[in-house]
Amino acid sequence: MNPDALPATFTAAQAREQGISPRTLYRWRDDGEVLELSRGVFRRSDAPAATYLDLLAVSVRAPQSVVCGISAAVVHDLTDEAPHEVQIAIPNGAHVPRITYPPTKVFRVAAETWELGAVEVEAAPGEVVRVYDAARTVTDLIRWRHRVGADVAYSALNRYLALPGARPAAVYGYAKVLGAQKATLAALDVASAR
Repeated sequence: MNPDALPATFTAAQAREQGISPRTLYRWRDDGEVLELSRGVFRRSDAPAATYLDLLAVSVRAPQSVVCGISAAVVHDLTDEAPHEVQIAIPNGAHVPRITYPPTKVFRVAAETWELGAVEVEAAPGEVVRVYDAARTVTDLIRWRHRVGADVAYSALNRYLALPGARPAAVYGYAKVLGAQKATLAALDVASAR
């Protein structure tokens, strides 16, 4: 058997279900037929190039997560920051995944707002990851400005507002639901005064 029988990105458990032994799987890795993206997550070396390989790896490891923060800002082209970790959101009370590679930071969010603004983005051809939309991402960055950097948050807001079809009301709408009206309204006022 060869890796062609498996999806482009797969887990060791999926390989076992196909009758592939761990010895064979790790031989494929050592021979360069598959790449190990994260512990227990592999990608066929003949698979199409992935745009967001780290996000794909983390999403496979933590399927209940949503990409957020600076990682989501990169997806929406709201920052030039090169994130040193994949930032994901999980609902309060959910199991916190322990992912050391790629480096991952977990944000806990209220269970009732966790799905708010979640969309699917193609990380590789035919493979999607869940990411907060651009307006929710901007709102979260403003909420988390003390953790991610105020300059990153306000720069993302300015870039968002410069996008065709930007909806400042959507940012403020998320802020109302997420309890960040005051800081978001102040940021929107400053940005619109420029």
